[in-house]
Amino acid sequence: MSADSTASVPAIDPARAAGVPGLADAPLGRATAYTDTYDATLLCPLPRAPKRAEIGITGTPPFTGADLWTAFELSWLNHRGKPQVALAHITIPAETPHLIESKSFKLYLNSFNQTRFADAEQVRERLRADLAEALWRGSERAGSVGVRLRLPHEWAAEAVRPLPGLSLDRLDVECTHYQPAPELLRADPEQPPVEEVLTSDLLKSNCLVTGQPDWGSVQIAYSGAPIDQEGLLRYLVSFRQHQEFHEQCVERIFMDIWTRCRPVRLSVYARYTRRGGLDINPWRTSHPQQPPVNARTARQ
Repeated sequence: MSADSTASVPAIDPARAAGVPGLADAPLGRATAYTDTYDATLLCPLPRAPKRAEIGITGTPPFTGADLWTAFELSWLNHRGKPQVALAHITIPAETPHLIESKSFKLYLNSFNQTRFADAEQVRERLRADLAEALWRGSERAGSVGVRLRLPHEWAAEAVRPLPGLSLDRLDVECTHYQPAPELLRADPEQPPVEEVLTSDLLKSNCLVTGQPDWGSVQIAYSGAPIDQEGLLRYLVSFRQHQEFHEQCVERIFMDIWTRCRPVRLSVYARYTRRGGLDINPWRTSHPQQPPVNARTARQ
């Protein structure tokens, strides 16, 4: 999922929009008038269930996790009208029934620009409440959203580092598939089980609606029968012409590895480059653990 700008945006694909409930009315792929006065109605939640059904998830998913967002363009006015700025780290649980369409998130954040708030804590609470309402809208359950603001005096602590693990990109492989090809995945149950963390910077997919490229790095951590690394790299490259939102790509990768390679444990974590001042970093795991640190890579 990617936030686009109004300059030279590709036209929305009506067929693709019609296939995702709520997307036909979303701002993605449309020329948009920006408002700088606070407006929570700009947030556009999209249901997760339809795209999960495409990959065989009809009940409780075999994973938990979170979508880790970073907002780099957050500003508001203090009580004297002086602009304030901050970075926002936002943690959205994977069990929310909705995700947030990212251009609508950008428009919502821009609506803070000329709005006065007492302090950063009031801004944080407003973000948390609005996002939680949109993400859990219509659900019998209610939940929260993690929001942390980083003020300018804290920016020196913002780390930039690669995803840890053994790089698959070292392998000299021939790539011929550019749509998801799960048949490339295989594991050898005759070999002793392993615990490995593998990474690649060659992940690329495209926006579901506009077709704009989404560039990412991915980390796959698993225990179980060893996965063929060349096949795994070729599989990750096969997303290169695939059109799907970030969260959906990561869940597809998780499910393909989970069902074809049958690891005992599996985590898939992707960090996508930012667009429109937002980066989105989905993480899915088969077992309870702490979310990864929201530290950006060099390309972000």
